[in-house]
Amino acid sequence: MERPAAAEADEQASPHFGLAEAVRRREELGLSQQQLAERAGMTQAGVARHEAGGTTPTIPVLGRLASALGLQLTISLGPDERCSA
Repeated sequence: MERPAAAEADEQASPHFGLAEAVRRREELGLSQQQLAERAGMTQAGVARHEAGGTTPTIPVLGRLASALGLQLTISLGPDERCSA
């Protein structure tokens, strides 16, 4: 099902967008939260909190989650189109 463009833009602007993608990846791999937690050296409750957006993960946590999902954590900086110089 296609989402409206505005909803897609809001999701991509969210700092938790990458975690939403990770949830989809976990589901695609057929992993439970518990299995992901074990792979990432975390608790199931910790995975659940991150997936729900209840916390802001640190870079090391993002790295562990990415690795557990077979992904590479990539961080980039660029101009903020909303700000003028």
